[in-house]
Amino acid sequence: MIILLETDVLVDLALDRSPYAGAAGELLDALERSPRSAFVAWHTVSNFYYLVAPKRGQDDAKAFLLDLTQFADVAPVTTESLRYAARLTMKDFEDAMQVAAAAACGASVIATRNVRDYASSPIRAATPESLLRELA
Repeated sequence: MIILLETDVLVDLALDRSPYAGAAGELLDALERSPRSAFVAWHTVSNFYYLVAPKRGQDDAKAFLLDLTQFADVAPVTTESLRYAARLTMKDFEDAMQVAAAAACGASVIATRNVRDYASSPIRAATPESLLRELA
C-alpha cells in the first residue's frame, strides 16, 4: 500500500497535538519499516515548515523534514498535476493538490484526520488510526 501523508498528520506529530499525535507517530513508525510506501506532496513540506517552525524553531522543523525523507519521498508532481487538481470538484484547492500528488506517486490512500474533506476525492482518504488497523 502506498500512502500519501497529508500535512495535518505530520503537524499533529511534530507539535504533539492531542489526541492525534499518538496515531500519527505510530503510522510514521510503520511506514518507516516499509520502504517506498510513503510520500508527501511538495507543498506539504512548505506548509509544514511554516506551521511548525514558529513553535519548534527553524532547525527542528528542518530536521523533522530531513528525518521524514529517510523513508518518505516527495511525490513527483508536474504542471499536469496542477491542471488535474484544478479539474477536481473539491471544495478546498489545497486538498485537490494533495489528491493530485497522491495520483502522481501512485498512492492508494491519503492519510489525513480530515477524511470528510476528501468525500469527492477519486483517491480514498483514511485516518492514521484506520490505516494502522489495515497495516496490522
